[in-house]
Amino acid sequence: MTHLAPLLATDPLYGKGMGWVVLAIVAVKVLVVFGALMVSVMLMIWFERKVISDMQSRIGPNRAGPFGIAQTLADGIKLFFKEDLIPDKADRFVFKLAPYLTIIPAFLAFAIVPIGGEVTLFGHTFELQLADPPMGILFLLAMSGIAVYGVMLAGWSSGSKYPLLGSVRASAQMISYEAALGMTVVMVVLITGSLSTRTIVNAQADHLWQWNAIRLAVVPFLIFFIAVVAETNRPPFDLVEADQELVGGFHTEYSSIRFALFFLAEFMNTITMSAITVTLFFGGPDGPVPHIPHIQWIFPILWFLGKTIVFLFVFVWLRAALPRLRYDQLMDLGWKRLIPLSLGWLLIVAGFVVDGWWGVAMAAAVVVGGALLSRAFSVGAEREATQAVVPQVGVRLWTRAEQQPPVTPTEGGDR
Repeated sequence: MTHLAPLLATDPLYGKGMGWVVLAIVAVKVLVVFGALMVSVMLMIWFERKVISDMQSRIGPNRAGPFGIAQTLADGIKLFFKEDLIPDKADRFVFKLAPYLTIIPAFLAFAIVPIGGEVTLFGHTFELQLADPPMGILFLLAMSGIAVYGVMLAGWSSGSKYPLLGSVRASAQMISYEAALGMTVVMVVLITGSLSTRTIVNAQADHLWQWNAIRLAVVPFLIFFIAVVAETNRPPFDLVEADQELVGGFHTEYSSIRFALFFLAEFMNTITMSAITVTLFFGGPDGPVPHIPHIQWIFPILWFLGKTIVFLFVFVWLRAALPRLRYDQLMDLGWKRLIPLSLGWLLIVAGFVVDGWWGVAMAAAVVVGGALLSRAFSVGAEREATQAVVPQVGVRLWTRAEQQPPVTPTEGGDR
């Protein structure tokens, strides 16, 4: 195991080598994280249904369990025993594989999230984190990219046109928003100097003003969060599964437990990316800890849960408040707004990391480049409005009211 020492050195659990106790602690951590994620998904579905019902003056689930909290469990049991259907023209192997390609990356991405401080058990000190590899951020980006392949392959393997359109939208959406998301993550790595999520959290632990959302002047956090909403196919970016246009999108042909796995993956991704947002920009489990013996280790977990729940509420709030974007608006926001803005902000951050004057020079260059780019977009919009590629093939039909002859006054008064 000596060749693994550089990779495992970041967690004090592996400082004394590998043994049966260490392996047992790792196994327990895996089971706890997996169980916590599964229970969190059930609670998140219930939370979303109840919050949206309150916003719309409805009751929401209230029969299964207290306050309807067991409704998600009842729905899962029902879906598990429903008939599993596979289309005749589907690629059976890929059709069955696709749901697992969406849910496994969501769980693996959560593995690098620090949810607390350090705990000592059986003489071994370890971090409340499943894994802390030195290249944790790269692992996060890899899992974020792989998750979309499940959606793409599900649509392609179904042998139906509506799922295929949903998978095409998924690939375009992934390319559009993955670039902006990656550049905001690079900004965090630049000012932290590490790819380890634990190191990123520790760099924000000294003071509230050390949180990366404040150090990077809020804009990268906003870009990252918008890109996360698009990456998880959440409203108003749920073009991949738009029911008004694509019946159900990529999962139209799925049923039973495989249908449930896609929604399980979507809500698990929502929880995972909310936790990642807290980790990268808001200090993770950082927060005031009162000096109470024996239970101080609980307070970082509570801080982490509280911050994560805030972002989960924002996800639900966006779903209840905003209508779905058009597809051209989705592409415009990604390519014409988020990518140029994130690239320009990255250049400014890199300049200030090198030297203050370099940062000022990069800011001036970005302002000039942004003005030129904005002018180019406006000229393109004007040409698109005046020089249509597809000529007009019809005229507007007059309404019944517009077809009525105008009323003209007469000498004896109005007719």
